[in-house]
Amino acid sequence: MLDPRWAVFVPLLLGAATLALLPLGWVWLRRRGADTPARLAALTALTLFLTFDLIAFGAFTRLTDSGLGCPDWPGCYGEASPLHAQEEIQSAQAAMPTGPVTWHKAWIEMVHRYLAMVVGALCLVLAVLSFMARKRLPHSLAWPVLTLVWVIVQGMFGKYTVTLKLYPAIVTGHLLGAMVLLALLMLQHQAYRDRALLLSPALRRGAGGVLALLVLQIALGGWVSTNYAVVACQGFPQCNGQWWPQADFHQGFTLLRELGRAGHGGYLALDALVAIHWVHRLVAALLSVAMLAFIVALWRRGGEARGYAQALLALLALQVASGIGNVVLQWPLLGALAHSAGAAALLATMVGLLARARLARVQQVSSSPAVAASRGPALST
Repeated sequence: MLDPRWAVFVPLLLGAATLALLPLGWVWLRRRGADTPARLAALTALTLFLTFDLIAFGAFTRLTDSGLGCPDWPGCYGEASPLHAQEEIQSAQAAMPTGPVTWHKAWIEMVHRYLAMVVGALCLVLAVLSFMARKRLPHSLAWPVLTLVWVIVQGMFGKYTVTLKLYPAIVTGHLLGAMVLLALLMLQHQAYRDRALLLSPALRRGAGGVLALLVLQIALGGWVSTNYAVVACQGFPQCNGQWWPQADFHQGFTLLRELGRAGHGGYLALDALVAIHWVHRLVAALLSVAMLAFIVALWRRGGEARGYAQALLALLALQVASGIGNVVLQWPLLGALAHSAGAAALLATMVGLLARARLARVQQVSSSPAVAASRGPALST
């Protein structure tokens, strides 16, 4: 007999499968005359879009303190919907009206989980369809299989985010896992499209360096958000009226600790929150300079690279404006959401650019005279 704690999986999975049929049907109807790679590219693009929405809605869930709106997992008080858990939710809300469990917070949390399950279902469909059409695809099955494996890992991060009561390292890992999923889907999408963009070795190295800095900054941003350190530094460009504020970096970057607690078990000091925020600002300045230099180099390259330069410049401007706005305006919800969404868009754009550059490099190497000679003479017909 199925454990009651896991019985809720059945209606949840059926609901996710039903919801996933809507985007699947839409893509297949719109692309019914296209070849298999084009249809899979379109479905991957839609899954990529829904994953971006999932990241933004995950930020909304965190920013509205709805992460524990349903304090168990995968359901809500053992039910597939808050509608069936009204009594438990109302009791918790009556006991603590401003607490983590309220009617609207429960719905926010469950919508986030429903959307995550739809993305997971689409990743499964993409892996299956890619396997069935493997002989007609321009690439191996590595990306769809890796994406499917990772979406399962990400689901486990979601579970422990709830069951470990918003443990900061787990919540930050959950955010980074979502970014990895976004990157994998972008790589998969570019592989289906099979469109190359030739960049010089220097530009490819520059793109790799900027991407590494961006990933570091996203991790730091997640650490700021999960520790509620956004308002620890008042004012801009100074922090609390100082160019180098008093900060406790050791305590701030102790990873294995509960929310609001220091590594030794006491409460997290303000100086630790200042350290978290201040490091995020410093890396933001470094990333901005590096990205501006890379954008200028891309612009000079011309052609399609210039379009990427324009997109990156617009996204960088959004990040700088929303980041400063979050400090000056005391962390408004809209600004915080824009900052999270902008980071995801920057990552997807950089990964897409590098994927196309890598494809161009592979094509260039495979068509070189040395490689052609190593394959031997072509057979005449």
